[in-house]
Amino acid sequence: MPPARARNSLYVIDNADPRDLPNAQSAPTAMPRLDTTIERVTARIAERSRDSRQQYLGRMRRASEEGVAPAHLSCGNIAHAFASSAPGDKSVQVAGTAGNIGIITAYNDMLSAHKPYERFPETIREAARRAGGTAQVAGGVPAMCDGVTQGRPGMELSLFSRDVIALAASVALSHNVYDTTVYLGICDKIVPGLLIAAATFGHLPAVFIPAGPMTSGMPNDEKSRIRRDFASGKCDRATLLRAEMASYHGPGTCTFYGTANSNQMLMEFMGLHLPGASFVNPGTELRNALTEAAVRRALEISGRGNDCTPVCDILDERAFVNGIVGLHATGGSTNLLIHLVAVARAAGIVLEMEDFADVSAVTPLLARIYPNGLADVNHFHAAGGLALVIRELLSEGLLHPETRTVAGTGLQAYTREPLLDGAGDLSWRDGAAESLNRGIVRTGDDPFMRAGGLTCLSGTLGSAVMKISAVPEEHRSITAPARVFDDQDSVREAFRAGELDKDAVIVVRYQGPRANGMPELHGLTPVLSALQGRGHRVALLTDGRMSGASGQVPAAIHAHPEALENGPIAHIRDGDMLAIDGDEGRMDNVTEFAGRTPGPPPARENYGCGRGLFEVFRERTRPAAEGAGFL
Repeated sequence: MPPARARNSLYVIDNADPRDLPNAQSAPTAMPRLDTTIERVTARIAERSRDSRQQYLGRMRRASEEGVAPAHLSCGNIAHAFASSAPGDKSVQVAGTAGNIGIITAYNDMLSAHKPYERFPETIREAARRAGGTAQVAGGVPAMCDGVTQGRPGMELSLFSRDVIALAASVALSHNVYDTTVYLGICDKIVPGLLIAAATFGHLPAVFIPAGPMTSGMPNDEKSRIRRDFASGKCDRATLLRAEMASYHGPGTCTFYGTANSNQMLMEFMGLHLPGASFVNPGTELRNALTEAAVRRALEISGRGNDCTPVCDILDERAFVNGIVGLHATGGSTNLLIHLVAVARAAGIVLEMEDFADVSAVTPLLARIYPNGLADVNHFHAAGGLALVIRELLSEGLLHPETRTVAGTGLQAYTREPLLDGAGDLSWRDGAAESLNRGIVRTGDDPFMRAGGLTCLSGTLGSAVMKISAVPEEHRSITAPARVFDDQDSVREAFRAGELDKDAVIVVRYQGPRANGMPELHGLTPVLSALQGRGHRVALLTDGRMSGASGQVPAAIHAHPEALENGPIAHIRDGDMLAIDGDEGRMDNVTEFAGRTPGPPPARENYGCGRGLFEVFRERTRPAAEGAGFL
C-alpha cells in the first residue's frame, strides 16, 4: 500500500468546507461493544479468506508500487494519453503534479436513473480543475434497464451484464494513467459490476457518485392494484400503461426499494459514497454540490492527496459485513445476496450463505419501503433515511464503526446528512434524532421485525433465499401441491385459463444461471398476488430471480443446485406436496422423490437479442450461491 498519510476520523461539523472533509472533527460518540454474532461472522469470513485476501493485497501492493503515468510511460504513451486534453489540463497531466481522475460512466439516455449522468463529466472536469487536478472519461460501460427487458429475451443477458461491465471498466482503466477514479452508476447489475472493477483496481481510490431518485409519482399501492387488476382482466392495457407511465415518469432512479436503491444504500454502508448522498433528487443544487464535493474528495484520497485511501483498504471483511447488515436492516433486494458474493470474491474475500443467514438473525428490520411498505425512497429519506438507520445500528453494536471510508475513518460520519447553508455552501449536520414517520423507518428499540428482511432456506429441496420483510406472517409458511412450469409465460397462461385457482406451490425451473442466465421473473408477481388475494395459499419456488421487487407472496428463489445441474427442483412433478417455511428457513419435499429422473430441460432458442454471444457465459458461470459469475 502507499505510505500512510495523516488521517483523521471524519465527524463533519456544520458549515465545514467540503474540501476540508478529512480534517473536520468533533468528539466521536462512544460506540457500544460489537454484537457477538457480528464479531463471530466477521472473524469467520476473515479466517476463511486468509489466503485469498493476502494474495489480493499482495497484487494491490505491487500495482501501487509500479505507479501511474508519467512515471512509467514513454513519451509516445504520454502524448497519446493526453493528446485531446484542454491545454491547461495537459500541462498538469504531463507534469504529474496533481491527481488525474479516471471517470467510468454508465450513462445512457434510456435508463431514467442514468440520464442525469449525461452532463456529469463536464461538471467533474470543472470541479477537478478548481481543485488543482484534472479528469478524463476513461470509458463507458453498458447499462441495461431490467424494467424494459422484464419478461423479454433480453432479460437473459441481465445478470451476465454485471461481469461485462466489470470487464469494460477494466479495459478503460488498463491505460494506467489515473491516480484516482469516480464511478457513475446506479442500477441493478451496474453498481456490482463497477464494484468488481474497483476492487480489481483496488490500488486506486474510488468514489461512487449517485444521481438520485426521481420525484415521487403514482402511489405504489395504487400501481400494484392496477397491475393485479390487469392480470385478472379487470382493466385494459391503456389503463395499465397510464399507471406505469405515472409511476416511472422522469429522470432519476425508480423510487421503489429494488436493486438500484439497495445498491445506493450499500454504497453508504460500505463507505464509497459521501455521507447522505444516495437519495438526493437529480437536478437540485444540493445534488450538484454533492457531486462537486465527491470530485474534490476523489483527489484528496489519491496518492497525490493528503489522505491516500485506496479501495482495497475500504473493501475489507468488515465493510462487507456492514453491507450485509444494511441489506437486512432495510429489507433490500435479494439480488444483492448474489452480487455481494461476487464483489467480495474480487477483493479476495469469500462470503457464504451462512454469513447472510447468521447476520439476518440478529439484525432488526428498521425500514418499510415499497414493496415492503407503501412509502418510496423519497419518503424514507425525508423520514430520517440512511443516517437514522446507520445511527441506530451503530448504537446496537451491529456495525463495525471504524471501517475506512471515502470520507475518512468511521461510519459515524454517515449518521450525518448534507445541506446547503444560507450562502449555498455544502455542510453536514446530525441526522434526525427520531423517526419522522414510524410507519416508514424506526429506531432499534421498536423495529418492524426483530430479525432481518431476508432469510436463507435449506432442506431436501436444496437451498434458496426469501425476502420475508414484505410477506405477512400468516403467509410465510405453506404446504401445498406443486404446479410445475419451465417458464413464466406458461404460468401466466395457466392463470388466465383458471388452472391455478387453488392452493399451490408454483415451481418455475430451468431458470438458473447455466440454463438461461437466471432472468428475473418479476412478471409473476401480479399473478401470484392475485391468487393470494382470492384467498389461496400460494408460494413460488424457482432457480431464477425475483429481484428487489419481490412482493407479498412467499418466494423461494435462487434455488440451488439449479435444475440444469440435476438439483432437487428438477425432480418435482405436478401434485407433489412441498413445504416452504420462511420463518423456520426450511424447504422440503413431503412427497418422496427417490428413484426419479429429472424432468427434461425445455427446448430453448438461445439466439436473438445477443443471446448467442453469451453461450460461454452460460457454460462457465458459477452457481448463484457463489455469485453467479464467471470472473
